[in-house]
Parts: sequence; structure tokens; C-alpha cells
Amino acid sequence: MDSELAVLVASGATTLVSLMVTDSWTHARELVGRYLTRTGADPDTFDDLQDTRTRLLAADSTERERTAREVSRRYGDRLRRLAEADDGSGEALRALLTSLLQLSASAADSRRTVDNRISGGVQHGPVVQSGTVTGLTFHVDHVDRTDRQ
Repeated sequence: MDSELAVLVASGATTLVSLMVTDSWTHARELVGRYLTRTGADPDTFDDLQDTRTRLLAADSTERERTAREVSRRYGDRLRRLAEADDGSGEALRALLTSLLQLSASAADSRRTVDNRISGGVQHGPVVQSGTVTGLTFHVDHVDRTDRQ
């Protein structure tokens, strides 16, 4: 494997781990899963990727760092084996890793600081604080204020 491909494999494995804890995970899992299963070698790849993410998210901060290194090493090895078994060009791996890096960059760009404040006294209903909310519906029983004593 040429040195450029080795660097891409290492970067791709690290990027995969970082994407596991973002909202971009679903897309990243599909990209990596399709690449890893293109030879039909492991039909459980998608489940393994999801289980790995769950394990990473469940780990406390100290354990998460160790788990992230282990996952990065494991997927780096898998990517490296596939690249070595490839026709030698590594074009499919380069395309995958480029997509992961772009996905990671767009995930980083979408992060922003949100400063929500509630003011104006008592709130008589649900208050939602979020950067983005879509498809939200509240079903709240209406209380007529004139009936209160």
C-alpha cells in the first residue's frame, strides 16, 4: 500500500470514529457499510457499526477515549485489508474517505453555539430550547383561566 493510501486509511478510521458521535452518523454508517460489504464478506457490518457506536456513546469520558482508539484501530485494519485486496488503485477507498472527510467537515460547520433564555415571568406551557426543531407537536389540555379561584 502506498504511503498516501496509508495516511487516508488512518485518517478515515479516525474520522469514522468522530462521526459516530454526531448527527451525521446515519449517512456515515451507510457509506462505510456499503464499502465494507461490497465484497459480501460480512453481512453483519451495519449492525456491527451501530453496536460500536452504541458502545462508544455509552462509555464514560475516560473509557470513551480508550474505546475510540480501539475502534479506530479495528476499522483502520479493515480498511487497510480491503485496500490491499483491491486492484491496487485504491480509488474506491479514496472516494469513501473523501466522502467521510467532507461529511465530517460539514458536521463541524453545522455546530454552533445556541444561547436560549426564557424571560417574561411564568410560562404556562411547554418550553423547548433547541438549535433546530422540526415536526414538533404538543398536545396540551387547555385550562381556562377564568375557572381558577
